[in-house]
Amino acid sequence: MPKISNKGKLMPESPIRKLVPFADAAKERGIKVYHLNIGQPDIETPKCAMDAIRNFHQEVVEYTHSAGILSYRKKLCNYYKSVNINVNPEEIIVGTGASEAILFAMQSCMDEGDEIIIPEPFYANYNGFAINSGIKVVPISSSIDNGFALPPINEFEKAITSKTKAILLCNPNNPTGYLYSKAELEIVKDIVLKHDLFLISDEVYREFVYDGNEHFSVMNLRGIEQNVILIDSVSKRYSACGFRIGMLISKNKEVMSTALKFAQARLSPPTFGQVAAEAAIDTPAEYFVKVMEEYHKRRNIVFDKINKIDGAFCPKPKGAFYVVARLPIDDSDKFCRWLLEDFNLNGETVMLAPATGFYATPNSGKNEVRISYVLKVCDLEKSMDVLEQALKVYPGRI
Repeated sequence: MPKISNKGKLMPESPIRKLVPFADAAKERGIKVYHLNIGQPDIETPKCAMDAIRNFHQEVVEYTHSAGILSYRKKLCNYYKSVNINVNPEEIIVGTGASEAILFAMQSCMDEGDEIIIPEPFYANYNGFAINSGIKVVPISSSIDNGFALPPINEFEKAITSKTKAILLCNPNNPTGYLYSKAELEIVKDIVLKHDLFLISDEVYREFVYDGNEHFSVMNLRGIEQNVILIDSVSKRYSACGFRIGMLISKNKEVMSTALKFAQARLSPPTFGQVAAEAAIDTPAEYFVKVMEEYHKRRNIVFDKINKIDGAFCPKPKGAFYVVARLPIDDSDKFCRWLLEDFNLNGETVMLAPATGFYATPNSGKNEVRISYVLKVCDLEKSMDVLEQALKVYPGRI
């Protein structure tokens, strides 16, 4: 029998999706499952975006430009200007989600065997993207005890080798909800300049910032314009994950011309996603005001409830819509599966993401889970009550 590739063997399972069969089985038994495992917002997608799809009247759905529809890229420039980022259409490549944009960035800037430094815990699919690109993730650990702040500069210095080509940040962070400050990003800038590295910044949660804090983009760091690659997406901003539209943005012309070759090899991003995403830019401001009010409530419920549970702790996130919580458990993978297979409270249980999948360092995150607060307030309150009761009877409680 032919054998699969070594790369295929190395590809990790999604910690977010690998428990789906157990959730499906629970539902078949009549158990209501609160999905706190995945960043799929339940907020309604803007009407203007949906209307653009309904009113699409072209007789042929053609390939678009490999970099994306020009009118969309021009309109994106206006959006970025509104958030103090100045770019032109030639500095934007539209991808099939931020996922493809990250793949293009890695494959354009790094050779097989090169290394990329990422503070952990980090978005689990970064591991898969790196394996796909033949590069090695070098993690440096942040700590739940200080809210997952940027690791000290000496930790970056210790991790840098002759193979290091880039640093990747997610800001605001998935899975922790941490918001990197301008001061922290200036520290990263100094490292990038000193070692002549690329800085890839995943800013797909830019709008989701709380408590009067402001998001600072790496595109506004002065003196490293040729080092910076911005990754963005419409998935979370407009609650439109299924559009599969993301962006790779850089002022480095060589990076962009190289990434465009990868874009040409996959022909073009999806037409309907681009049509809808272009229309979504016209979403009224009041939409975002309501969305932020809702997420602020959701965050506070999860934060308050978890920290009232005996033996549990989570820092208060300043951005995105996730928390990483430390729980009094022996093994987060085992606990999350137990919740679906062996526990329910009045016919209800919760689905969480084990934090082990968000670390590259072995045995990290064993007593941590990621919780996505993407459900309505009443469901979050119920799910936190379910979690509290589950922890009281979990056999592996410590």
